[in-house]
Amino acid sequence: MSVLLAGFGLGLSLIIAIGAQNVFVLRQGIRREHVLAVVIVCAVSDAVLIAAGIAGIGAVLSVIPWLVEVVRWVGAAFLIGYGMLAARRAWRPRAALVVEEPGAPEPGPAEPGATTVAATAVAPPQARLRTVVLTALALTWLNPHVYLDTVFLLGSIAGTHGDARWVFGAGAMAASVAWFTALGFGARYLSRWLSTPRAWRWLDAGIAVVMVAIGLSLVLVR
Repeated sequence: MSVLLAGFGLGLSLIIAIGAQNVFVLRQGIRREHVLAVVIVCAVSDAVLIAAGIAGIGAVLSVIPWLVEVVRWVGAAFLIGYGMLAARRAWRPRAALVVEEPGAPEPGPAEPGATTVAATAVAPPQARLRTVVLTALALTWLNPHVYLDTVFLLGSIAGTHGDARWVFGAGAMAASVAWFTALGFGARYLSRWLSTPRAWRWLDAGIAVVMVAIGLSLVLVR
């Protein structure tokens, strides 16, 4: 159970970030347009990438067993460093995620420290299902960071759990499903909550705690 929760925590921490994919899912949720299709595409894509990372890294680690220790320490350093960056963002708030509803009035002056994140490559109103699906696929598979975070990092950290690596991966996959489902179907509520720098300060603070805790657990818990 602890391995499953570790995978869930790391997966959720990596996936929650302001980016074109999350903005797209949020906007589709606000429009109530092909939300289920978008959630399925994003969650299944993540699951495929996570599985590829675990299978690929697992195969390498089985051939070169001493690499497990290298991955353990490098992964711990990366996670703790990532956590420190999140803590810094919590101390100095980043941009808020602002997505306006169709037909909504122009937004007023932003809260101090807030900036609007532009939503790129989003589908127009009443877009066809094919267009929406292709956009979701592009925003997922054409993002270079997804291969570093989801394939290499998650795959490497999962490999340190030995035979339980797929349990760790299942936790990460569950986190992806939970996040995209909440973001897509809860968009009308989440968009308001995520529109202030204060909300992102708390979110980044939570990410920092999870990242540092998992990083420390890699080297302290055997």
